Amino acid sequence: MAGAYHHELLTTAQMYDADRAAISGGISGDCLMEAAGAAVVAEIRRRWASRPVLIACGPGNNGGDGFVVARLLKAAGWPVTLALLGAREALQGDARLNADRWDGEIVPLSIEVLEGAGLVVDALFGAGLTRPLDGAGLAFISALANTDIPCVAVDVPSGVHGDTGMVLGSAVFADLTVTFFRRKPGHLLMPGRSRSGEVVVADIGIPEDVLDIIKPRTHANTPGLWLSDFPWPRAEAHKYTRGDAVIAGGSAMTGAGRLASWAARRVGAGLVTVAGRPEVLSQYTADAPGLLTLPFRTAEEFAEILDDDRKNAVLIGPGGGVTRTTHDIVIAAAQAGKMLVIDADALTAFRDAPGELFAALDGTRAVLTPHEGEFSRLFKMTGDKLTRARKAAKLANAVVLLKGADTVIAAPDGRAAINFNAPPTLATAGAGDVLAGTILGLMAQGMPPFESAAAAAWLSGEIATAFGPGLVAEDICAGIPASLGRLQKMAGKF
Repeated sequence: MAGAYHHELLTTAQMYDADRAAISGGISGDCLMEAAGAAVVAEIRRRWASRPVLIACGPGNNGGDGFVVARLLKAAGWPVTLALLGAREALQGDARLNADRWDGEIVPLSIEVLEGAGLVVDALFGAGLTRPLDGAGLAFISALANTDIPCVAVDVPSGVHGDTGMVLGSAVFADLTVTFFRRKPGHLLMPGRSRSGEVVVADIGIPEDVLDIIKPRTHANTPGLWLSDFPWPRAEAHKYTRGDAVIAGGSAMTGAGRLASWAARRVGAGLVTVAGRPEVLSQYTADAPGLLTLPFRTAEEFAEILDDDRKNAVLIGPGGGVTRTTHDIVIAAAQAGKMLVIDADALTAFRDAPGELFAALDGTRAVLTPHEGEFSRLFKMTGDKLTRARKAAKLANAVVLLKGADTVIAAPDGRAAINFNAPPTLATAGAGDVLAGTILGLMAQGMPPFESAAAAAWLSGEIATAFGPGLVAEDICAGIPASLGRLQKMAGKF
């Protein structure tokens, strides 16, 4: 998926609103359908030479798009078979209009029509599917998913829920998905992302200003979402204006805090201090002479460290242990009014009393960074990932970054971003500590919590992709300067 796409994501309902707004503005539904079908054909012809193509059409507007594709490919000399789920007489509106324009044979949809196909165009359901597949549609899609026939999905691969990315019984594996105006959340959320293949967004004539009416709250996590808030250092900056961050360092697993501190410094925090038990602090500075340390044993002593007004952002959790002290220093940092990043053990420390954490965070600027296990222990929610993250952010009064291949960043005000640039190599020990430290370093420099979390997730993915195979967490830290350089060029700052 190209990073140059617009970052707004539209739900199925919002896409219907965009269509209606365009139609009310004078663009006919027939014109939109013709443009959609033409866009699909253009993308097909860019990638494949003429071959026997099966167009599988459904009973709604997605099927209408399929009829346009069939007509245009046939006119271009391609051998076309059109299979319809349901009766032609049941089609309505623009779908019926384009079915009437089709002058070829229509065969019933069945598994048998796959025989001899060199390409399949999936125009069965698109984003409109809301219930599990059944009957002939389920049988066809399941059969198609088990073949190696190239597949082009119109709008959303059939069987994938456009809003959640969840598979409703079965779903095709598209090599290419052509969608219109804006992507859907289901293109980025797993497992829908793995079913969508390459996603191309086609302009079919919907005016950009319909977004002013729709006001989307879900976004693809691209730099366009947060780059204007990125804290590039100014000529008059000094170390204190660039933030003074504190990391609560663990005693048994010091590597976690070391990785987080390295990331916070590399991303630009002016000062980074690891606070920990006196006997282990030398482990933190052994290979990092620019790192500061302060000793503490109790939550009261940690609170005294935070009495320094210059210390503006705190990370608690990496390697900290699930202890009463971890619990208490989170409360102390919240009471001190510091910006907070709460990760790993600091989340699990509240598994028996999550309400205590949420109450403490009220009025703070905080980011929680759970993986699925930590999330389930703290929030005890079910449902799709995007909805769960949004509900959790509102409940916790904090930004929630729910990790995974499709990391979701959600804010209490309802905004959400889906990260989609993370390669599988990021599944390595310590990557989460680096992520937490990067968020801390950005927040310490004044970047808002939601934007900091989104930027940090994108940077991790960008660095890992550039590095390639063999990635370990230390490589992510080492890759931050080059990634910032590439980002700076995007921002036009040299």
